[in-house]
Amino acid sequence: MDHKLLKSIIYDQHRIIRNFAISEREYEFDLNANYVVVGLRRAGKSTLLYKLARDLVAAGTDWNQIIYINFEDERLDGFTARDFNDILAVQAEMSDKRGWFFLDEIQIVSGWEKFARRMADAKEHTFITGSNAKMLSGEIEEHLGGRYLTKYVTPYSFREFLVAKGVEHGEEAVCSTKGAGAIRREFEEYLRYGGFPESLEHADRRGYVSSVYQKILLGDIASRNAIRNSEGLRLMVKKMAESVKDELSYSKLHSILRTIGISISKDSVIDYTGYVQSSYLVFAVRNYFSKFVDKESTPKYYFSDNGLLNLFLSEGESRLLENLAALTLRKRYGDDLYFLRSQNLDVDFFVAGTGTAYQVAWSASGSAASRETASLAACARSMEEAKRFVILTHDEEDTLTLDGIRIEIVPVWKWLLDG
Repeated sequence: MDHKLLKSIIYDQHRIIRNFAISEREYEFDLNANYVVVGLRRAGKSTLLYKLARDLVAAGTDWNQIIYINFEDERLDGFTARDFNDILAVQAEMSDKRGWFFLDEIQIVSGWEKFARRMADAKEHTFITGSNAKMLSGEIEEHLGGRYLTKYVTPYSFREFLVAKGVEHGEEAVCSTKGAGAIRREFEEYLRYGGFPESLEHADRRGYVSSVYQKILLGDIASRNAIRNSEGLRLMVKKMAESVKDELSYSKLHSILRTIGISISKDSVIDYTGYVQSSYLVFAVRNYFSKFVDKESTPKYYFSDNGLLNLFLSEGESRLLENLAALTLRKRYGDDLYFLRSQNLDVDFFVAGTGTAYQVAWSASGSAASRETASLAACARSMEEAKRFVILTHDEEDTLTLDGIRIEIVPVWKWLLDG
């Protein structure tokens, strides 16, 4: 590898990092550890590393110790595993002090895992990002053997969204008429267009989200997995979006596609569903009561950003509300999140560790209130592990008691700021 070119790429990246507008995120790093930063494309992984690099410089690190390389840079086309050692050589030329290595989208280079292991074994400060199946946590553990911590990054949370837009959201703002009104106004935008950081810079936010989706669908999924039936893949994702809130087995999804004339095998449906999850486009929530095999095959699928889901919906406010609750709960509780479905129970979400059962409803008045509260009351009677009961609504707030069971009714916008 041409060392002059590598230096040019590193210095150009320094200029980008210095000038990049950075909003505060809810992530922290232990500087004594190495990290693999993973997540959905355009979720803000690189920006997190930009901030870390600037914080290091502010604390006394020299810029020549910052070795930031984005492997999507077209000047690195043809970069192979044999070229990794040149990065170390260039760092030694730039500074006689230890370097801080930021290797962005490193999975593009085949064989990256061996270099990452060598860096960790040599006690080099190393931070890696990636956006596809090769960077899933299971794969990371297999390839890196516990040498790196995994940091999963999502698009903006609602709090981060408000910070980026400069909207006050502390207790005083939430309790005041004007402050709460401003927060609710921003919530309506967040609910429909999601939290991709760069989308806030675009007047046509839906258009921006659509372009990200096309990159994920055609690049991260179709191209990298050599999918020939791109129309089948596209319609499968569309049907997954239309089925948010509902259990969706491989057989059911296969049947839906065949009904609309898509020639696709069930095995392909299984493969495509795995690819879609590997790209971080969607995630699965399992039934708490199901046997293991059913947990794997009959989950509910949700999208990792509401803006992505909204691309497929014409009138889908209730689906957007439930999807937002799902992705927020998953971010807070990870794999401890389930739904409850049995012969006698139907509850949207259950967090096993806290014993909290959640129903999501646009409104908790009238017949909707009876249905949601009855489900939570049944949950309380039949599950000793269920301790707290919450109905998340669009904009209603109350507390009621049913058969001695306390049920909280909380507007989602306020709940998003509490966690």
